Amino acid sequence: MLTGYRVLDLTQVVAGPTATRLLAEMGAEVVKVELAPAGDHGRQAGLKPRDPRFAASSASTHFAQHNHSKRTIAVDLKQEAGRALLRRLAGKVDVLVENFAPGVMARAGLDYPTLSALYPGLIMCSISMAGQTGPLADKPGFDYMAAAYAGITGLMGEADRAPAQLGAAMGDNATGLAAAMAIAVALLHRERTGEGQYIEASLIDTYFQMHEVNVPRVSLRGPSGAPNRAGALHGDGGPTGVFRHGADSFIAIMVLPHQWRQLVAALGMPDLEADPRFATPRGRRENNVALATIIEAWLARFPTREAAIAALEAHRVPCAPVLSVAEAIAHPHLRARGTVREIDDPRLGRFAIPGPPVRFSRWAWRDAPRAGLLGEDNAAVLAELGGLDAAEIAALVRERVLVRDPLLDVPPAPEQDN
Repeated sequence: MLTGYRVLDLTQVVAGPTATRLLAEMGAEVVKVELAPAGDHGRQAGLKPRDPRFAASSASTHFAQHNHSKRTIAVDLKQEAGRALLRRLAGKVDVLVENFAPGVMARAGLDYPTLSALYPGLIMCSISMAGQTGPLADKPGFDYMAAAYAGITGLMGEADRAPAQLGAAMGDNATGLAAAMAIAVALLHRERTGEGQYIEASLIDTYFQMHEVNVPRVSLRGPSGAPNRAGALHGDGGPTGVFRHGADSFIAIMVLPHQWRQLVAALGMPDLEADPRFATPRGRRENNVALATIIEAWLARFPTREAAIAALEAHRVPCAPVLSVAEAIAHPHLRARGTVREIDDPRLGRFAIPGPPVRFSRWAWRDAPRAGLLGEDNAAVLAELGGLDAAEIAALVRERVLVRDPLLDVPPAPEQDN
């Protein structure tokens, strides 16, 4: 659906690459610009090839997950020739996305005021932890710092212990989704008006959007309106949380006030409705630990997690097994929908990655995504988009303005199982 649009991707790690990967999967031609000499920091994360011939390869599972479906060039932006090359390429694209610390693009002469003066129709998106303006704008930071600033981390964990750390880059991924949405809408605006524009996406802004009911509550009541950390139990639920079924077996249950009778029926404990501790939603919130004890004792009667879930679902109680990552990857529903899909890489082998978050009736996602090695498309991209001839490209290679994975000319490893 975005076929015909070009994106220059100056991002790395997760948030920015997520935004540009989604655009690539929707048909845009994305040219990923990596910084010499080592490229995207994501190339040093994840798993590397097991075959010793490719031990020094720039391939990695982390990079492949977040950067498949893109072309890649590697440029030394510390050299003026490298910066000039990117200014030239900016005139051949519709969108430029970057996630450097604020100020870096301006110092390189690649900021929006400079580029938009040359190319008025350009759409540029900057992704950062805290945005381009405000007291925190100059602070470098990552997903976990943004969650801390946005009041999210303080909600996680047990009441008598320090706040817990999130185990997934939720803010990075959500910010990438938000940026991709904003870019698509900016392209629609340009179709109507001819105007390019500048977009800011911030991890803190995205995380703050994730609050459910806490912001207005605390705004009106002050700090006393904030929920206490409740570990496996949701402080505002009745009952809502993660409940133990067995030694290493858990079930997530979420019961809204109108579903309380359904849970009571599933438990086979009609007396709970008359129990003054649980007679109202407020009472169930205030006595959620006692209620959790009752539920977990009931769950322990079932020989399997699946049997307990079946008993809950028979009364339409919203619940789910708490799956491990391995169980989620193997789940038939996730497999059937393409939520789990696979990359077959000649150096890394075959491995699972997340599929796209939405489905279109008039667009099919790529069946066989792949990610390039560092600088794999240098010559092709610069010839096609930059208008450089072979001699000019060779000179940039000699001057180390362009770099390339030296293993690109090594035959791929035999197919192996991971």
